[in-house]
Amino acid sequence: MSIADQKTAAQLDQLEQIKKFTTVVADTADFESIRQFKPQDATTNPSLVYAATQKDNYSHFLEEILAKRCNSGLCGAAQLEDIIDHLLVRFGSAMLEIVPGRVSTETDVRYSFDVEGSIRKARLLIKLYEELGIERVRVHIKIASTWEGIMAAEQLQKEGIKCNMTLLFSLPQAVRAAEAKVQLISPFVGRIYDWFKAANKRDSSGAEDPGVQSVREILSCSDLTFARASGRL
Repeated sequence: MSIADQKTAAQLDQLEQIKKFTTVVADTADFESIRQFKPQDATTNPSLVYAATQKDNYSHFLEEILAKRCNSGLCGAAQLEDIIDHLLVRFGSAMLEIVPGRVSTETDVRYSFDVEGSIRKARLLIKLYEELGIERVRVHIKIASTWEGIMAAEQLQKEGIKCNMTLLFSLPQAVRAAEAKVQLISPFVGRIYDWFKAANKRDSSGAEDPGVQSVREILSCSDLTFARASGRL
C-alpha cells in the first residue's frame, strides 16, 4: 500500500469513528470526495460551485444550464442571477443522488440584510428543486445569520422551508436563531480561529481554540434556550 493509500485509509477510519457520534456533512462541490467519504448530508456555496465549474469533469453542468436558460427572456444582471440560481440547484440535485440526507443551498449574499429579498430567493430555490422532483424536506436554504437573515428564516420555517444559518460567529446569533426555530446553525469555527490567530499573533488548538470555545458556549445554553428550537445544532 502506498503512502497516499495509507493516509486515505487512516482518514476513512477516523471518519467512521466520528460518524458514531455525529452527523457528517460534506462542505464541497466535489462529487468524488462525497462518494469517497460517504457523508449523511452535503452543503455548498456559490464560490465552491464556481470553482467546480472550472474543472473539466464539472463544466458540463454550466454548459447544460446555459443551454436551457438561453431563451429565458432575461438579460443583463437578471439573466446572470437566473443562471446562477439554476446552476446551484443543479449541483444540489446531483449531490442528492449521492447523499442519503439533505443538501444545503446558499442564498445570494447580497440579500444578507434584506428580509424580503432572502425570502423571495429561498422560495425560488425551493421551487426549482421541486420542479426537478425533489421534495423540500431534502433541502436546507443557507442564509446569513444577520438580524434580517434570521427574520427571513423565521418566516420561511413557518412555510416548511428549512433553514441553515451560516456566517454565525457568536452566542447572540445562535440564541436568536433558536428563538426563530431554524432547522440548524453552522458556526464558523475556522473563521473564528483565523480572526483570533491574526489578532493575537499566536496559534491555539484543542480546547484552547477560540472557535471550539464558541461552539462549547453555544452548546452550554442548549438546555435553556435551544430546547425551544425545532431543529438541531
